[in-house]
Amino acid sequence: MEKVFASVITIGDELLIGQVIDTNSAWIAQELNKQGILVKHRVAVGDVWQDIWDALDAEQQQADIILITGGLGPTADDITKPLLCEYFGGKMVMHQPTLDHVTNIFENILKRPMIERNRKQAEVPDTCTVLLNERGTAPGMLFEKNGKIFISMPGVPHEMKWIMQHHVLPLVQEKFQGGFVAHRTLLTAGVGESFLAERIKDVESLLPSELKLAYLPNYGMVR
Repeated sequence: MEKVFASVITIGDELLIGQVIDTNSAWIAQELNKQGILVKHRVAVGDVWQDIWDALDAEQQQADIILITGGLGPTADDITKPLLCEYFGGKMVMHQPTLDHVTNIFENILKRPMIERNRKQAEVPDTCTVLLNERGTAPGMLFEKNGKIFISMPGVPHEMKWIMQHHVLPLVQEKFQGGFVAHRTLLTAGVGESFLAERIKDVESLLPSELKLAYLPNYGMVR
C-alpha cells in the first residue's frame, strides 16, 4: 500500500508567542492517523504573508494533503483567505450559501445587525471548493494544485473539528483509502528508559521496517 503523507500548517501570532496552545494540529494528526494518513510535518507560522506563502511552498514538496488552520476571521490580521486567493489564482466571489448562513446567524440567532466585515466572511476565492461551516461564519476551502490537496479551515477548534468530521475525513476516506494505523501501548514501571531499551534491544532489532517502537518516559514509568 502506497503511503499517503500530510502536513499541518497552523497560522497565528498568538501561537508563536505562547498566548494560545496549538491543540488543532495534535487533534488533526490523531484523526488522520486513524485513517492511515501519516503526518510528516506540523508547522506553526505567524500572521506574516511571506511566511505563510513559504510554508505552503515547502509543505507541498513533502505531503499529499496540506491542512491549514487559522487566519480566516473578519479582522485585518486575518490574511489567510486573500493570500490563498493569490496563491491559487482567481478572484474573490460571494458564496451565496455561506452568505445565507451568516445572515441567519446574525439576524435569527444573535439578533444583531450584520456589518460589512461579517458579510465578507462569505467571500471566497473562485478557485476553491467551499466547505460549509455550520459552527461558525468562516467556511473551509479546498484547493488542488500539482496533484496536491490543500484544505483551509478556521482556527477555532470546535469549528475546525466540525469541518474535519463532516467534510475532510469523508474526503480522505474516499480519495485515499489508506487503511488504518494500529497502535499498541505497553506500560512498564521501575525501569528507566535507557535500561528498558537495553533489555529489549534484541527484540527491537527483529521488528519489520513498517513497525516502529517509541519510548515515552514519565515519572516512575515508561510507556
